[in-house]
Amino acid sequence: MARNPVNKVVLAYSGGLDTSVILKWLQEQYSCEVVTFTADIGQGEEVEPARAKAEAAGVREIYIDDLREEFVRDFVYPMFRANALYEGEYLLGTSIARPLIAKRLVEIAAATGADAISHGATGKGNDQVRFELTAYALNPEIRIIAPWREWDLLSREKLMTYAAAHGISIEQKRDGTKSPYSMDANLLHISYEGYDLEDPWVEPGAAMWRWSVAPEAAPDQPIEVTLRFTRGDVTAIDGEELSPAAVLAELNRLGGAHGIGRADIVENRYVGMKSRGCYETPGGTILLKAHRAMESLTLDREAAHLKDELMPRYAALIYNGYWYSPERQMLQAAIDQTQMVVNGEVRLKLYKGNVMLVGRRSEHDSLFDPSIATFEEDAGAYDQGDATGFIRLNALRLRVAGRRRG
Repeated sequence: MARNPVNKVVLAYSGGLDTSVILKWLQEQYSCEVVTFTADIGQGEEVEPARAKAEAAGVREIYIDDLREEFVRDFVYPMFRANALYEGEYLLGTSIARPLIAKRLVEIAAATGADAISHGATGKGNDQVRFELTAYALNPEIRIIAPWREWDLLSREKLMTYAAAHGISIEQKRDGTKSPYSMDANLLHISYEGYDLEDPWVEPGAAMWRWSVAPEAAPDQPIEVTLRFTRGDVTAIDGEELSPAAVLAELNRLGGAHGIGRADIVENRYVGMKSRGCYETPGGTILLKAHRAMESLTLDREAAHLKDELMPRYAALIYNGYWYSPERQMLQAAIDQTQMVVNGEVRLKLYKGNVMLVGRRSEHDSLFDPSIATFEEDAGAYDQGDATGFIRLNALRLRVAGRRRG
């Protein structure tokens, strides 16, 4: 099939099997120059080896960027201000990373004069949608090459055969083994799909999990941790001020050590199918619990309830790839306005897979008034007799309907 010519393409490149094959395939099929971009978003593996692999493939322009702080500050933190959960369970670890990677792809394309970008997302998944919606939002004229929608290399065996035929070196882990799962990792989470997880009845094996101990194997003594919030974001742990990326890394360490953050989910993909995935999100699990606790003390009731009503829509926008849509930006502006008063400290206890709230306080923004809430004498702060009229007015429609039925 004839392909429209491309002079230069920027490839989201990890140096693994898929993107190594894609790099050679782009050079071969499009006869174009390839620029590689490798993002460090806290996946926990060295990204610098991708440079040597790209150089060996003849790449002249190589970008390797540390995006950890930008990832947490500009993407993860805004999302957690909304308490976002997709379908009530998924903390959106993969979803929230894609707009940042795609944004950087578009920026590099502009900087290098490339006329296209390329990614390794398959035609069955959500990531192709997330990458491409972001790219088109930021550059409506960008060309996108998605090899998985063009080629016939639709299995690992075919990819390995292609790699061998073209002299592409594929490194194994040091012990000579490779995880059978399709995995994605960043500073917020690590995900697992495929292999035996394709049977929703099969329990994940204990060896699959990378970041967390099993709750049964967690320490027998709990630990307490205190998080300080400033305008809805955690800015300190146990009194120590930390950058956003450092906060999340430390919460991952603490949560993982205590068996926190494992999830086994069957979710509805945007492309139409159901998919089973397992996730480790220790820091995010702690962060969500703490943030809701801080809001419970500082947010007005109706503002908090409206946020909860909007949250599923906001979460779906992120899951489906609409980070740069006007509706997400509109919701974010409203959410961020509520966070001006979300200041204070939350104390948590971590124990065998559980995050237990044990205290919260806010010096200036708490709406909790002990003189009103007390079960003791309140010195006239609340007139209990006012409840009579309140109840009768709210019962009026119920009484009218009851008389009609009677």
